[in-house]
Amino acid sequence: METNESNRELGGNQVAEWAAEREAAEAAEARRVAEMEQAAREVRERLLAEVAALPMLPGVYRYFDAQDQVLYVGKAKALKKRVSSYFQKDHGGTRIGMMVARIARLETTVVRTEAEALLLENNLIKALDPKFNILFRDDKSYPYLKLSGHAYPRVSYYRGAVDKKHRYFGPFPSAWAVKESIQLIQKVFRLRTCEDTVFANRSRPCLLYQIRRCSGPCVPEGQGEAYARDVRNAERFLLGETEEVLDALQAEMMAYAEVQRYEDAAEVRNQIQALAKVLQQQAVDESSSTGRDRDVDILAVKLQGGRACVNLAMVRGGRHLGDRAFFPRRVDEATAVLMTEDEEVGITPEQQVLEAFIAQHYLEAPVPALLVVSHEVGAGLAEALSAQAGYKVTVQPQPRGQRRIWQEMCVKGAELALARILSQEGSQRARTQALVEALDLQVPDPDTFRIECFDISHTAGEATMASCVVFEGHQMQSSQYRRYNIEGVTGGDDYAAMRQVLERRYSKLAEAAQLGTGRLPDLVLVDGGRGQVSMAREVFEELGLDLSLIVGVEKGEGRKVGLEELVFADGRPKVYLGHESAALMLVAQIRDEAHRFAITGMRAKRASVRTGGSRLEDVSGVGPKKRAQLLQRFGGVRGVAAASVEEIASVKGISRELAEEIYRALR
Repeated sequence: METNESNRELGGNQVAEWAAEREAAEAAEARRVAEMEQAAREVRERLLAEVAALPMLPGVYRYFDAQDQVLYVGKAKALKKRVSSYFQKDHGGTRIGMMVARIARLETTVVRTEAEALLLENNLIKALDPKFNILFRDDKSYPYLKLSGHAYPRVSYYRGAVDKKHRYFGPFPSAWAVKESIQLIQKVFRLRTCEDTVFANRSRPCLLYQIRRCSGPCVPEGQGEAYARDVRNAERFLLGETEEVLDALQAEMMAYAEVQRYEDAAEVRNQIQALAKVLQQQAVDESSSTGRDRDVDILAVKLQGGRACVNLAMVRGGRHLGDRAFFPRRVDEATAVLMTEDEEVGITPEQQVLEAFIAQHYLEAPVPALLVVSHEVGAGLAEALSAQAGYKVTVQPQPRGQRRIWQEMCVKGAELALARILSQEGSQRARTQALVEALDLQVPDPDTFRIECFDISHTAGEATMASCVVFEGHQMQSSQYRRYNIEGVTGGDDYAAMRQVLERRYSKLAEAAQLGTGRLPDLVLVDGGRGQVSMAREVFEELGLDLSLIVGVEKGEGRKVGLEELVFADGRPKVYLGHESAALMLVAQIRDEAHRFAITGMRAKRASVRTGGSRLEDVSGVGPKKRAQLLQRFGGVRGVAAASVEEIASVKGISRELAEEIYRALR
């Protein structure tokens, strides 16, 4: 009896303690919530006070969250009116409501005009990458056709910063468009395409001369006024002066015929026929080769399935050069945040995307005098572009004639490009989901599912290189790829190399993840079987990481593609997905990309170790010609490295100062 009573008493005490603990926890939670609400009220009051003090002037505003990360960048004709509109009503659970709830502070910049505000806004968007702005990424510069500043100019493909001593035509939407134009120039005007070093050392014309694609200015017979005339005609053609070029060639042919130089007249006649044929193939009508239509950009936007596409078609010199599609990020968030004030009533998502593209794209790219667009855009945009370009830029949404045809072609291109990307993304999403299900992974959001894959590459133990490639958001993230030089291990020891790269990759990341400041991948793939997986397991155990993250890709029987098996570090049995499995296709894609990235890095490292060429190329003032002379004189880079300053300076074109610099660089 006494025992039962003491048990009941003990049980009652425990219940009381649990109740007290629960009440204390609830009270603490209530205090925490009250403190958060109080802090939010204080932040809002401070923001409202700052908004009330804003001027009714044009400018740019920026919103930041509590971690000081930029949320949104916007422009306004009147800062006070625009910014206050965000805080005057309850936006509920909409995207704009989510953004406003996260605003902890704001910054503003007053400018003189709305055009200046637009330019500053898009400069800041590209620099700050705000979460709730439409952002277009373009990591490639546009290619140009280049005519070198040489006595006998060379026509070539070019991408990069321009040099005033050369002439550049473009930009072109793709490398293919430039190369097609170069072939055209070769056929019609027979300009040279060889490097200057090759040109300077020719003793007789090359094969291109034999097939009538070059007039052979590398030898005395091909040098003279005729080549300079062909260069001038090529320049005029690229500028769209096709009728003038044809008239000049016609007059030249007649002049040769009058003095009975019939062979020369026949040569010019052949040029006229070739040019006429090209113009017929290009389908350039009368309106497209004169006036403002010589240089035009045509832009069309299409939205579907939460994605957007802006298609840019280029007309240069009256010739339609092709198009290029752009896909912005965060379209849904940004179009939801843009306010529908009096100054922007009725603006559509398509207009928002198009305006964002025009403003961001032409910050860095040259803008032609005429833009043909698929949707209306704000008048301030043309004003800003004109102010930046230094000449009047016209934006035309409702063209006629040839411009209308170009617009329709561009719209169709946007539709096709968007359909293609949606199809690809749908397929990639299906692969991601198939892998998640095949491995029975607990992934809250497949859109953020992250895989990191490692591979080791070397040649007989030489120049060992490890690669790490990243798959996230249903696609490879090349900007996050990393290569690791493996040092201090026995050549050919792939296991030690894998240990080193995993330790270097995850030692700091594991610490950051424990502090909540870093994120580990959802899956770690290693290219190899049980041996590589065991090494990865040891590293993860030492770092205190989850072993279930590690999966090895083991070659199947006969190392045949499609027979790979997955090996797990946590003891699960091997899995064969099947050669037609979407999950295996994704694994193979990531594994192959890791292998490609590792082997290209290894080859570059091996070439550098064997020849030292990269060090010689890095010396300022040593171009291809001087480098060739040095290598020929000393029998290779090792010979150059062993030479004295005096010996290096004895090479033609190498000054004493440059010889000293080369000597230091190779030591």
